[in-house]
Amino acid sequence: MTTQKHSGSDSDAQDMSPEQIQAVIDRILSKDVPAQASDDNDASGVFGKAQAISTLDQEHSIYDGDQEDLAERRALRRTAGLSTELEDVTEVEYRQLRLERVVLAGLWTEGTLADAENSLRELAALAETAGSEVLDGLVQRRTKPDPGTFLGSGKAQELKDIVAATGADTVVVDTELAPSQRRGLEDIVKVKVVDRTTLILDIFAQHAKSREGKAQVELAQLEYLLPRLRGWGDSMSRQAGGQVGGAGAGMGSRGPGETKIELDRRRIRTRMAKLRREIAAMKPARETKRANRRRNAVPSVAIAGYTNAGKSSLLNRLTDAGVLVENALFATLDPTVRKAQTPDGIGYTLADTVGFVRSLPTQLVEAFRSTLEEVADADLILHVVDASHPDPEGQIAAVRTVFTEVDARKVPEIIVLNKVDVADPFVVERLKQKEPRHAVVSTRTGQGIAELLEDISRSIPRPGVRLEVLIPYDRGDMINKLHNSDSEILSLEHEESGTRVVAMVREGLAAELESFVSNG
Repeated sequence: MTTQKHSGSDSDAQDMSPEQIQAVIDRILSKDVPAQASDDNDASGVFGKAQAISTLDQEHSIYDGDQEDLAERRALRRTAGLSTELEDVTEVEYRQLRLERVVLAGLWTEGTLADAENSLRELAALAETAGSEVLDGLVQRRTKPDPGTFLGSGKAQELKDIVAATGADTVVVDTELAPSQRRGLEDIVKVKVVDRTTLILDIFAQHAKSREGKAQVELAQLEYLLPRLRGWGDSMSRQAGGQVGGAGAGMGSRGPGETKIELDRRRIRTRMAKLRREIAAMKPARETKRANRRRNAVPSVAIAGYTNAGKSSLLNRLTDAGVLVENALFATLDPTVRKAQTPDGIGYTLADTVGFVRSLPTQLVEAFRSTLEEVADADLILHVVDASHPDPEGQIAAVRTVFTEVDARKVPEIIVLNKVDVADPFVVERLKQKEPRHAVVSTRTGQGIAELLEDISRSIPRPGVRLEVLIPYDRGDMINKLHNSDSEILSLEHEESGTRVVAMVREGLAAELESFVSNG
């Protein structure tokens, strides 16, 4: 009598070593520790906190306010180390929520190895901001991406081994992938593959708060998704002719075409058209406010720069705005406009804009074009740069590329070198030599803020009409206008017939005071 061999889990367990059994137990209980990297992998620089994220212990200053929005955002964060994925049926009792665990992949096609590593560190910072846990990363030296799998076949297999060793569930690639490249790489690594553009869009979707911001992000997501719809299953009713090759389907197999995918495309186009109409309908409100500022000749200053360079912190320091500040990329998306005054009393507006990043997706530039108009229409741009970043020149170049796309390169610009309290003095000096119009500040300590305010005062448009007027004592309202408007009173004397004022005023007020002009 022969003994039948069991094919169930009992025989599998008997074939496993004690170490393998313990590894399964640890995974089931969600206590597994990611595999430690080798010394070679340490060179990728993706372990620990990414360098694009500030290493300061103190995240906020007293000028940032209570930061209630930040507390609300962090209250929704998921818990690391817990999983919704079932690798074994016995895990069903222990299934819980966890962050995605990702492995990074990039190509070194030009520049130095340091540039490639900085790019991968920035990708790690983006992944951490999106709520992921970065486990490992690799960079391949290639002149151009592989058209089928982005990485070469050998490096793609190495990436598969890293994914298996670390227990990752996602691969994030440091560029925008073609649909065929993403499918080809997924077929090899057997986990989800996400490109840089998808990651940035996901961060924007998480952080958008206003109605306009949410509409802009959704429009960008749909523009990215439209050419990437795929699927050839039965539900697509793929049309086929003849005997359909070796399938033998023959007559009756001729479906109406790719019905479902075409319907999906049509729905997406319809939704995109609706979103464009909604965004266009919101535009007049902003243009009306901007027109009021122009009519009242109120100078406008736009704060722009690389993400996490300290733009919101600078706005809080200059105006006590109390907007959200977080040590993360793209923490704030919705523009904030606040009133400010120069030390000599000239009023102007400060606008905090969305942060930029290297290779900012074109879909986002188009979707946020109405928001970025704040930069193009400003009288002065405060270009904030993180002086402690490994590649500040790269940040400046990336931001100026976006300036060119939104026609803002002709606007006067001050390079604001922020975080100088932790920056390398030699790097700060190098940037000062390259950028003759600069300000050296620290929004955390307040260093250089007074000098920056003086520079803003000298750079914004000032009243240009010089008037000498004699205002009767019964027209105190005109004296009040002179004091409350953006006027520079050069002299004021009380005479028998009225108050003689010599002042620099703007054209609108000059027209109102024309009847009081005195020649001596």
